[in-house]
Amino acid sequence: MLRRTLARMYWALSRWTLKTEAAPTRPTVLIGAPHTSNWDFVLMLAIAWRLGIDVRWLGKSSLFAGWRGPIMRRLGGIPVDRSDPSRVVGDVVARVRAGETFGLVVTPDGTRKGHTHWKSGFYRIARETGMPVTLGYVDRTTMTTGLGPTIELTGDIPADMDRIRAFYADKAGLRPQHRIEPRLREEAA
Repeated sequence: MLRRTLARMYWALSRWTLKTEAAPTRPTVLIGAPHTSNWDFVLMLAIAWRLGIDVRWLGKSSLFAGWRGPIMRRLGGIPVDRSDPSRVVGDVVARVRAGETFGLVVTPDGTRKGHTHWKSGFYRIARETGMPVTLGYVDRTTMTTGLGPTIELTGDIPADMDRIRAFYADKAGLRPQHRIEPRLREEAA
């Protein structure tokens, strides 16, 4: 109740407009893109809280150090050890198979700059758990943010990524120069 009230206040005062499709009705992998600023985190929480979505999100383990750890976990954070990224997929899949129900927010374009491809963890998690993928977005050009369509992945990586690319083609993050084209390394294989 408190989270929804805070989210309503945020959207009433924000210069951003929440423009969203209906919230998913079952657990989903929620992509947050383009991820070009730390402010995307605030927008993601405001969207989730306003729509009543219980979310978990993946964050670099340094965010969970010291006094920030309990706060980040309370906000739904799952620390990621970047030295062993393959373990992250297994850990999340195990949580889902153990019966945890949540929306998993993933920013596949990584650390907001310096990458040439999206990370494929979101795709592997969705395929291994049977969860659909919901396309969350930030668009600075229209000052809108929200949720786009929820799609089922087929296992045909190029075709699935074509659908994702089409949705994000006209979206620009807060810092457009850091935008990464939605493309997986696995598409070249």
